[in-house]
Amino acid sequence: MGCIQSFRELCDRPKNTNVRVSLPAVCFVWQIAMIILFGVFIRYNEESSPFWIEHRKAKNISSDIENDFYFRYPSFQDVHVMIFVGFGFLMTFLRRYSFGAVGFNFLIAAFGLQWALLMQGWFHSLDYSDGKIKIGIENLINADFCVAGCLIAYGAVLGKVSPVQLMVLTLFGITLFAVEEYIILDLIHARDAGGSMVIHTFGGYYGLSISWMLYRPNLDQSSRLQGSVYHSDVFAMIGTLFLWMFWPSFNSAITDHGDGQHRAAINTYLALASTVLTTVAISSLFQKHGKLDMVHIQNSTLAGGVAVGTAAEFMLMPYGSLIVGFCCGIISTLGYIYLTPFMEKHLKIQDTCGIHNLHAMPGVIGGIVGAITAAAATESVYGTEGLINTFDFEGAFKSMTPSRQGGHQAAGLCVAICFGVGGGIIVGCILRLPIWGDPADDNCFDDEPYWELPDDEESIPPVLQYNNHMRNKDV
Repeated sequence: MGCIQSFRELCDRPKNTNVRVSLPAVCFVWQIAMIILFGVFIRYNEESSPFWIEHRKAKNISSDIENDFYFRYPSFQDVHVMIFVGFGFLMTFLRRYSFGAVGFNFLIAAFGLQWALLMQGWFHSLDYSDGKIKIGIENLINADFCVAGCLIAYGAVLGKVSPVQLMVLTLFGITLFAVEEYIILDLIHARDAGGSMVIHTFGGYYGLSISWMLYRPNLDQSSRLQGSVYHSDVFAMIGTLFLWMFWPSFNSAITDHGDGQHRAAINTYLALASTVLTTVAISSLFQKHGKLDMVHIQNSTLAGGVAVGTAAEFMLMPYGSLIVGFCCGIISTLGYIYLTPFMEKHLKIQDTCGIHNLHAMPGVIGGIVGAITAAAATESVYGTEGLINTFDFEGAFKSMTPSRQGGHQAAGLCVAICFGVGGGIIVGCILRLPIWGDPADDNCFDDEPYWELPDDEESIPPVLQYNNHMRNKDV
């Protein structure tokens, strides 16, 4: 801890937010690098190339409607909206950081999906016969998933970093994600349809570790901008509703066609519904006058979708999905009330959006639920063929048993946490260097350093309360 503190003090020099050279340089150079790498490595797969006709005849496929595009594209649309609209608008709650929330979300998602197609392609879609990465609609969905981990991490440092830092965070985040995903899904052979472990646990702890490394002891100098106003919370609620509506598509997008995909959508649908009621109940219960806190409604109502992700395609059963959502609504809401201020005060983790309560904790719960559900699987519940298909007990894993699969699921969760924490600390050290144009402690949570703003800006009254969006906290 002493070394970390010394490193922080060494890097705490006067801030200069002028990114006129660094931001265009990073964007131009990295985009040109993407063009070159795509030219060298990326090609269409057999279902998106003109050779589809020959492939269709060779595989005895009767109609173009059996092209994977027609099965996957509706889910891709939903996931794409979640990434660019859902995540972007969810982070607009800060009174003076809406441009940064939506605009920088747009920037890092656009860069991240390109880098993700390459990184995931090298691990999953590389054709060793010609050294090319063959991409189709499923690769686009997986790239969006990869980007989601970085957008989750962005939530922890929202308003405290420069766009150049966010590009660096995304570059390393996508790389780490691709490696941990390969280890968890391919080497360990864990199942994680909705990404509770691979996306949410990794992204949550990656962002929290970076935030810990970028700790600002004088952040209270920007406390006047750290809250929300009426219209900013309404905009954030738009993001919540988009995420809430499309989360069943998110968790079922890349599952096997047929019963697995159908089951994943049902389980997610029910878990989300259950979470809303317990979130409202706990939010009201812990306020003296029973009033609801908008921060809980914006965030904790989504926790069930996170937690049911790993087990979404398993035989969790409808009542099991309701139980998962019920528990996560309670845990996530209590996290916003008690854990977020505790982490800032005692652990030096300044979590702007509360990603620990929405992504990290529910992601861990999802990993645990997945391990238990997998270990409890039986042929009487799944059927012989259903058990093999659901858990992919084929090839090198033909002799796998459900109890062993449960252990592999738990191992996958550990890998996600280790990559998130370890990678976040390393990347946090890099981002701490005083060369990225990040704002000073008294200039955080404000669009002004990086955006041209309209002249008719509202006045900013002082905010007396702590971090959670609302002014009249009477917990």
